[in-house]
Amino acid sequence: MYEHHDAVLHAAREGVLVIGADGRLSLVNDEARRLLRLPADAEHRPLRDLGLPDSMVRLLASDRGVDDAVQPVGGRLLAVSVRRTSRGGHGPAGGVATLRDTTELRALAGRAEVAHERLELLYRASAEIGSTLDVVRTAEELADLVVPRFADVATVDLFDAVLRGEEPAPGVASPVRRVAVRGAVEAWPFHKAGTSLSYGPVAQQRRAMDGEDAVLVSDLAQSQDWRVPDPEGAQHVLRLGFHSLLAVPLRARGVVLGLVVFWRSGQPPFHPDDVSPAEELAARAAVCIDNARRYTREHATAVSLQRSLLPRDLPRQDAVEAAHRYLPAQSGVGGDWFDVIPLSGARVALVVGDVVGHGLRAAATMGRLRTAVLTFSALDLTPEDLLLSLDQLVTRVDAAHQTGGEDHTITGAILVYAVYDPTSGRCAFAGAGHPPPALALPDGSVEFVDVPANLPLGLGSVPFQTTDISIPPGSRLVLYTDGLVESRGRTIDAGMDLLRTVLTDTEPDCESTCRTVIEAMVSTGSHDDAALLVARTRSFPAEDIAQWDVPADFEAVGAVRTQCMRQLETWGVDTGFATELILSELITNAVRYGAPPVTVRLLRHHVLICEVYDASSTAPRVVQAAEFDEGGRGLFLVAQLAERWGVRYTPEGKVIWAEQSLAP
Repeated sequence: MYEHHDAVLHAAREGVLVIGADGRLSLVNDEARRLLRLPADAEHRPLRDLGLPDSMVRLLASDRGVDDAVQPVGGRLLAVSVRRTSRGGHGPAGGVATLRDTTELRALAGRAEVAHERLELLYRASAEIGSTLDVVRTAEELADLVVPRFADVATVDLFDAVLRGEEPAPGVASPVRRVAVRGAVEAWPFHKAGTSLSYGPVAQQRRAMDGEDAVLVSDLAQSQDWRVPDPEGAQHVLRLGFHSLLAVPLRARGVVLGLVVFWRSGQPPFHPDDVSPAEELAARAAVCIDNARRYTREHATAVSLQRSLLPRDLPRQDAVEAAHRYLPAQSGVGGDWFDVIPLSGARVALVVGDVVGHGLRAAATMGRLRTAVLTFSALDLTPEDLLLSLDQLVTRVDAAHQTGGEDHTITGAILVYAVYDPTSGRCAFAGAGHPPPALALPDGSVEFVDVPANLPLGLGSVPFQTTDISIPPGSRLVLYTDGLVESRGRTIDAGMDLLRTVLTDTEPDCESTCRTVIEAMVSTGSHDDAALLVARTRSFPAEDIAQWDVPADFEAVGAVRTQCMRQLETWGVDTGFATELILSELITNAVRYGAPPVTVRLLRHHVLICEVYDASSTAPRVVQAAEFDEGGRGLFLVAQLAERWGVRYTPEGKVIWAEQSLAP
């Protein structure tokens, strides 16, 4: 029986030790002898004489039981369990220890832990990289993720073309711009974020950008090529204790967008097993950066189109002092727009509108509407007639889109159109589903104009209603789109109340008003674009207006014409024979073809305006007189002599007007 037990004991693949009560080794099997590297005469010797580590000796001689205590012995990790042989006073005193070699198990567990950490890193990359459509922010998210989990310092460099939303030209050694640095930024000797740099043709970083694979430098001290861009900085890097780098190109859809470089100092040096997860991280980040680049390009294109369709400089006119702002949304431009349109009779039209949707289509649609408003305003239509014509245009355009199978419509576009006359101080308003303009009076009070709540464009054939109010000189008309007053955390009513409060405390200057309103009303990263137009009204000087009633008699034409020419002499205006001929033709036609009363008015500002009123609504037109015709050349001559001329209709009749330049 003893021989049988002895054979089993020595054949076991687990080390067994029996320790006597006196601290001597009573029995040891072959596996324990191998694991502990015990001498042949180990049995019956004290534990302290066997060359074991002190911690191992204390563990084996302990009076308490131990389970799987890990002890390093001879380059191995042994799991030690100890049990006392004396149970309640029965059996010999001493203990039994069992040993298991866990070195390989620990190595496998370590590799499994590293693999788990890498999987977790890749999982977090999919969740944390690309949270915005901003190129720089996406690069910063990559650097934030890998430091300190994967590297001690990470730098991200992108081609300048990528930052502009363009695709880098393949095969061209363009400079790059550092967009992100994370880690030991304070002591980092290389370029900071925002600087432009070029890698030399032999630099390993450049080879990573030009080639297909990542570049691993496991020992920076023994390598020279990575030092090429900045030799002095490289020496500083070595003094800081950095020992390895891993440069990985940022490639998406076959195009290299830039380079990410991982640096290590406190962590173990990079080895080939680190290349695969680094490339996976770079690939995921590159796709997000490319998406952001494409969005940047589309956004820049839309903003460029939007701004090209908006007025660059406000046209010259004397009715109002005006200033404007347009702020595109962070997520894409919309259809917000504004315009200042000089009209006949020194009047001016102010318009602000908003097209449904965002992006290029909205910007293009906005351009079509603005062109239509410019066209209709050139006809001197009243605000209600202009909106009616615009509404019919929207209906026709949408019908054509539906016939062609397009789902993009203009229906639902909104705007407010105002016409201010500085000679009378009155302003007519008409709106189509748009928030009402604000009116800041010279005394500091602010009110909203009660514009009739008409439907948006394209939604019905109900006639548009207008309101006509008197505005004191020096008042500020504030026209805006809903993006200014409404946001995700603010209702439109609350926004209008805030606008009223802001306008109460602003300076009377239009530019100052625009700046103050935008700073107070529009938050950074707004999800809707906003347009703002501020116009400070002026009154036309009475001394620059002259008016005469014309009797319904051809003999009175000459007398009125003479009075007009005397007034021009008083003003010091010399336009030669042209003004006299224009007045003669317009007054004669009004007496001959129009209806009384007939009135002549002259307006002097940056141009000379001649206006003839009559109570008839007949439409004059220019005709080409035949060679032997005695008449029919009057309006033709007016059109040749005046810079601009036209007809506008009033509730009482019509006005034929002509403008002449006063420039030398």
